[in-house]
Amino acid sequence: MSEHYNLTVSIIIPCFNEEQVIMYTYERVSKTMQSFGHKGYEIIFINDGSRDRTLSILKEIAQKDANVKIIGFSRNFGHQPAVTAGIQACTGDVAIIIDADLQDPPELFPDMVKMHLEQNANVVYGMREKRKGETFFKKITARMFYRTINFLSDTPLPVDTGDFRLIDRHVIEAFKAFPEKNKYIRGLISWIGFKQVPIMYVREERFAGETKYPLSKMLKFASTSLLYFSKKPLKLALGLGSLSLIVGLALGIWVLTGLIFRPETLVPGWASTVIAVIFFGGVQLLTIGVLGEYLGNMFEEIKNRPEYIIYEKVNF
Repeated sequence: MSEHYNLTVSIIIPCFNEEQVIMYTYERVSKTMQSFGHKGYEIIFINDGSRDRTLSILKEIAQKDANVKIIGFSRNFGHQPAVTAGIQACTGDVAIIIDADLQDPPELFPDMVKMHLEQNANVVYGMREKRKGETFFKKITARMFYRTINFLSDTPLPVDTGDFRLIDRHVIEAFKAFPEKNKYIRGLISWIGFKQVPIMYVREERFAGETKYPLSKMLKFASTSLLYFSKKPLKLALGLGSLSLIVGLALGIWVLTGLIFRPETLVPGWASTVIAVIFFGGVQLLTIGVLGEYLGNMFEEIKNRPEYIIYEKVNF
């Protein structure tokens, strides 16, 4: 006999062009939710501007299952805004965030709820022991990314984790208070604090369809997370600027002393000039680029546009 937990559970599933997998996702999530006891549950699908049949399939599901709710965006706003919309709309005592591609197993939900209650944990985050079906390049870049962002971040972040996690009502309400638009959700949840514990699992291959995070989007996501959670790039730019100043002063002293004491050793030419120009120019461009990224993020926040626009809601 399954255990019974005296709480309500919200499942948050962002979707973008998932017609090949969305029905199977619903069936596995729904079957899992019915396999253990709780006060009630809701499955919130956020349709992030899908251009295929994802939304129509979801509506067919919602007509038959009142536990299924749909938030439809007016266009594609991105994965993080979709997760944000789900968190802001959920009503459960706890919420579990999971992607629609089924690389993260819904069957882990009962164990996550159990850990939440037994360990009095506010966050139970999935930590990947193994990543199936991914190329060596994908694995090594992901490993490098998590460790780099953790090294540069001002807040310690768990490595080898995604957005797959359980959060309780304390974390949900704290998250809803953030006014930022360009969110890095897994970093924000770590920043919030409270008690956070990992649950180990094996990440499966994508069930069907194509990844929604090609290299270009991964690089943009990495850039956002880095600039969002750390001022160390600014400190690095300052350090490089200071280094270039020291090197420039040393080079100037060397040329001046050579001109005074060893004029015969100075060979006319452009090599040293070119090297100096390339070095100082590179440092300046790097510094300006880092500043530009931070200013760009500030510009986006200052405009105060909504993070997403909801076109329709179903079963709310």
